[in-house]
Amino acid sequence: MSTRFPLLPITVGLMASSSLAMAQDGAYQQPPAPLQAIVDAPRAPTLNLSPKRNLAAVLATPSLPSISEVAQPELKLAGLRINPRTYSASRFSFHTGLGLLDIDTQKEIKVSGLPASPRIADLAWSPDQRYLAFSHIVYADAAKGVKESGVELWLLDVQTKAARKLASSPLSTVYGRGFSWMPDSKTLLVQLKPAKLGAAPVPNGIPTGPSIQDSLPGGAVKQLRTYPDLLKNEQDAQLFEHYTTVQLALLDVAGKQRLVGQPGQFSRVSASPDGKHLLTTSIVRPYSYIVPARDFGHTIEVRDLAGKALHVLARKPLEEGLPPGNDAVSAGVRDVSWRVDAPATLVWAEAQDGGDPAGALEIRDIVYTQAAPFTAKPAVLARLGSRYAGVAWGRGDLALLSEAWYKTRAVKQWRINPDQPSATAGTPGDLVYAGSFEDRYNDPGQPVMRADAAGLPRLLISVDNAILLDGAGASTEGDRPFIDRLNLATKKKERLFQSAAPYYENVVAVLDEDGSRLLSTRESPTEQPNYYVRNLKQGAAPLTPLTHFPHPLPQLKEVQKELIRYKRADGVDLTATLMLPPNYDAKRDGPLPTLMWAYPQEFKTASAASQTKGSPYKFNAVSYWGPAAFLSMGYAVLDNPSFPIVGNGEQEPNDTYLPQLVADAEAAVEEVVRRGVADRNRIAIGGHSYGAFMTGNLLAHTRLFRAGIARSGAYNRTLTPFGFQSEERSFWQAPAVYQAMSPFNYADKIKDALLMIHGEQDNNSGTFPIQSERMFQAVKGLGGTARLVMLPNESHAYRARESIMQMLYESNNWLEKYVKNAQPVAADVKPAGK
Repeated sequence: MSTRFPLLPITVGLMASSSLAMAQDGAYQQPPAPLQAIVDAPRAPTLNLSPKRNLAAVLATPSLPSISEVAQPELKLAGLRINPRTYSASRFSFHTGLGLLDIDTQKEIKVSGLPASPRIADLAWSPDQRYLAFSHIVYADAAKGVKESGVELWLLDVQTKAARKLASSPLSTVYGRGFSWMPDSKTLLVQLKPAKLGAAPVPNGIPTGPSIQDSLPGGAVKQLRTYPDLLKNEQDAQLFEHYTTVQLALLDVAGKQRLVGQPGQFSRVSASPDGKHLLTTSIVRPYSYIVPARDFGHTIEVRDLAGKALHVLARKPLEEGLPPGNDAVSAGVRDVSWRVDAPATLVWAEAQDGGDPAGALEIRDIVYTQAAPFTAKPAVLARLGSRYAGVAWGRGDLALLSEAWYKTRAVKQWRINPDQPSATAGTPGDLVYAGSFEDRYNDPGQPVMRADAAGLPRLLISVDNAILLDGAGASTEGDRPFIDRLNLATKKKERLFQSAAPYYENVVAVLDEDGSRLLSTRESPTEQPNYYVRNLKQGAAPLTPLTHFPHPLPQLKEVQKELIRYKRADGVDLTATLMLPPNYDAKRDGPLPTLMWAYPQEFKTASAASQTKGSPYKFNAVSYWGPAAFLSMGYAVLDNPSFPIVGNGEQEPNDTYLPQLVADAEAAVEEVVRRGVADRNRIAIGGHSYGAFMTGNLLAHTRLFRAGIARSGAYNRTLTPFGFQSEERSFWQAPAVYQAMSPFNYADKIKDALLMIHGEQDNNSGTFPIQSERMFQAVKGLGGTARLVMLPNESHAYRARESIMQMLYESNNWLEKYVKNAQPVAADVKPAGK
């Protein structure tokens, strides 16, 4: 079970009017006050649980960053986004305060010595819980005496409750957080900006020659997905090399530093459980102009603590594309890690089909192990009929190994004996679970893990070889999270806890070895999620509150929410969350203008597509990011209605994408109209990313909606020719599917108003800004109604407060003009599926 705490939902705002004036450019705009209140609502802090489960770090969550923060300098190199001032991955979120919370006494503990204006990026508890390390971002400021920008490493002593800056040298966090604890709890393994790195190369703007790429005859067919931020020339390559070069070092809690070897392009480093070896991955040339850094050549080695290479596990070449299919993987060694329950044993997988799922083989993957000193022949841990999906380690005689195959959605979990691996073909051990990963109703849950003495995750195992399972508890009545006890010998299950109405309670961590005490978040439609300790052995008062976060905006407390169920024309069961403004009554007030917000999902079976999702007992969260914000402006909201695209048997889901999409939309419209909450002539559709793609298609192929809001979408699938979303086939294998699914090809059919919003710096594969630009030009050139808003310095999601305000301003104006105040359509264009 994860020890990372979720950011609690934020909610808010209600009812006002807005100007219909739409500024073309210039200053950022503000939406009406109720929408502004949603953006600026207080945000609950984040909790991070300690290894012993009796303390939590409490991290203050600031309001949204300003555009000046988001507009920090940024380099886009080989699929990475780098802040050149701080030698870190570009980040816009951080925490502005740190405290401690005693789980047993529920008392908050203040700490001293924090930076004057904390900007805490990452943190990690020492395995023994004595210390809490965290990184702090600083920017050069002469007025404050800060000479250099960078990422500092700080240390909080839990006993003294005092923090101090630990490292004199800045971290390099282009890859990862830049620090991790060694098993001894006294030393940190850090990635530093090398002292002698020098200044970054300065491109002079004068090319030394053309950039050239070759494709030679006889090459294998590969999937070459569309990636952003690729290297363009040798000057880019030199910059990439500069910013990804780090110096490994060991740093003790007193601040004494020992360098580990020479600087290198280390993209990954981890210490063995015994703390005597380092597993490193280093990037090597040649680089590529068509794939990101993760596909560059790299060397995987085991080193000693002086940095000397003891064993080369693999030299992986540059990989420009994989074989076709979602089950394709790299040939050779992949997914390398340490075996958690052994001193220094490597574990990895190797595809037996060359990584190509098209080949028909009984054994797809073999999982190997090799123990220090890495001179013996690797031992076979398991032979698998599908792809290796990881191991939950427990002890020498017990671990759970998973495998999966996307094409069939099949997953299996095996109990294995790591100390006595079988080298024979056939099953790897005792089958614990087999099913489909899209079958939520029968999902057994994930094994509960606990940190061991080295701080590494291990299965929580009882004396009778039972484990605990943490599940979402999907059912026809909605999600009801649970904790089960599974005896691995008898396969008998016992339910220890399950969320019950009228609350939604989600287990965050198991506090005791026997599973009798749980840390959970508990919420109801009118109550903000808060943390509780649940004692399963205590009768009268099993719940002890830990936090008391208030409702962000009390005036929204009476928002109405219902988990509704309805059917598609072909009988597929659908669900959605219907939200209505406070005090609204359909009989008294009549139908409302309505905003639907959806995201299509592919399924292999109609039964899986029909499963209920969501919970009627979750908090009525009104976020600025989703559609619920427009409850404050008098709209009904249908949030996350099911839009399944089903491909039964050998049929691919997208072969019938359009008729299914239209059927999904028709069913949703008919249901809200039937209930009397929506006016058929005043309904809008919207979505983000693949939901924006959906929006474009529904406006192109139906007249069900008076307007659409499409954020960060893709509209021309020939620009993503080697697959998109879950589509495995390339354009050349299924040209008719690609053409039919592209709303760009039907821009002349779009008769209703389309608002497109896109981040100018979108880094998501397949949703380059040109997608929205070309779609807008098509609609405009064909005489349609459209508006394109490009948000400066924003990526696939938007972060700056100014950008979010502009997004809401634009969306509200669009809905006011084309939906709320729309006149009934003429009889000859009555909204209906085409």
